[in-house]
Amino acid sequence: MSSKHFPKGLDGRQRDQSPPKAGQIREKRADTKVETLRDQYGPNFAPDFRSDAHLGTVRDKTGKSLHQLVRDTKKALEP
Repeated sequence: MSSKHFPKGLDGRQRDQSPPKAGQIREKRADTKVETLRDQYGPNFAPDFRSDAHLGTVRDKTGKSLHQLVRDTKKALEP
């Protein structure tokens, strides 16, 4: 059994190689729970939301993308 090797981008994530989405990074699903995202991005991710809230809810209420939310989390940790 052979496995495909997908090249990784500069950020270490694998990118789609087939058109029309070639080079795009797949988005997180809207039904991903905040608890899961806190495991990945740190305990301070979306502090105003319960751990059982979904990413789609956080995006709707804050008007921010996941990238912006992660950036805000990192800024909050800076001295």
